Amino acid sequence: MTELRTLKVALLGCGNVGSQVARILLEDAGMLADRAGARLELSGIAVRNIDAPRDVELPHELFTTDAETLVKGADLVIELMGGIEPARSLILTAMRNGACVVTGNKALVALDGPTLHEEADGAGVQLSYEAAVAGAIPILRPIRDSLSGDRITRVLGIVNGTTNFILDQMDSTGAQFADALAEAQRLGYAEADPTADVEGHDAASKAAILASLSFHTRFALEDVYCEGISSVSAADIAAAKDAGFVIKLLAIAEKLEDAGAAGTAGVSVRVHPTLLPREHPMAAVRGAFNAVFIEAENAGELMFYGQGAGGAPTASAVMGDLVSAARSIVLDCPGRTETTTGQVPALPIGAAMTSYYIGLDVADQPGVLARIAQLFAEHGVSIEIMRQTIHRDAGSKVESAELRIVTHRAREAALAATVEAVKGLDVINSVTSVLRVEGV
Repeated sequence: MTELRTLKVALLGCGNVGSQVARILLEDAGMLADRAGARLELSGIAVRNIDAPRDVELPHELFTTDAETLVKGADLVIELMGGIEPARSLILTAMRNGACVVTGNKALVALDGPTLHEEADGAGVQLSYEAAVAGAIPILRPIRDSLSGDRITRVLGIVNGTTNFILDQMDSTGAQFADALAEAQRLGYAEADPTADVEGHDAASKAAILASLSFHTRFALEDVYCEGISSVSAADIAAAKDAGFVIKLLAIAEKLEDAGAAGTAGVSVRVHPTLLPREHPMAAVRGAFNAVFIEAENAGELMFYGQGAGGAPTASAVMGDLVSAARSIVLDCPGRTETTTGQVPALPIGAAMTSYYIGLDVADQPGVLARIAQLFAEHGVSIEIMRQTIHRDAGSKVESAELRIVTHRAREAALAATVEAVKGLDVINSVTSVLRVEGV
């Protein structure tokens, strides 16, 4: 029987995910060796504070504060430090010294993915980051490998568990945003400073990664249009529910034909609160779970669902990448983690195709509906659904009506212009809500 070689694994960071990765490497060494074709030896764990308390008890001698020396002696490097620096420099050092790299750092990959991939290609090593998007859900490898013989046309993702938990709480209990956020923080789903989650920045990083792999073009964070959920009110949630919708924060990447300035094809990459029909598969994604819904020319519709965060679930994604990278070393054939075969332009939000849900408080008088419908027609926007509810104030005898309008799909620019024009009508008391709609 052939003796298995030993590959040294350096771990950078030992937080919630890192400690679980270390545990798996130590506890499941035999299984991992069988699957990787080599023994995976945890050679060290680089941390800022060796004596910091940790959930998993690990051998003290594994810890070091000298991350650079550790990576220079490794065959495989797992980066779970987060942030841009020193993570970026350590990853580059590792690759230049011939090590394959596994990272869960979505912010770094979204910001500087092209540089990292160029370095990996130049060094002949593998760069993998399955854990950077949707936690335990295997989504990047299926996009890169399983669908490599197909054309993806659209990706919709619930890729931030914190915001999904908040919106689900608001939908199921009627809670206000602030109360749902406080509950998410109490349960550990949201950080003390939740800005990156609730303002959509975390989801935007993941959207850039999904778009890059799906459309074989390197998209950066700056290419992603981003809106968070902090302005979503309990009234918005209630109105959506009454109309048969649920509100989710979606990361969307889709190929659009004849959408560029010169009528050329492009890709719209965006993150924003979105109404989904309650019968849509993604509408049933509850709590802090994640899901990614893919539309492809030949495969049709696919959905990937699972835990989007947490130490052990995310560690599962890291270990999958690690075993794959180890196999590439054993076989001396580093795998490709991206295929940038084209340079499809990123489109501005105005070029996106979507539908709008518009809530209006209007005067209850003859001709109002006709004036609004005419204005929509003048802007080339077709109304799919219009519902009216009459409100009467007995004290002042003032009558008003609440209109809820769902449009057919149209260019974002045309929809936004329509809303601005509606605001100028003298029969409009206020525009109470404007949200995008998908899945209708």
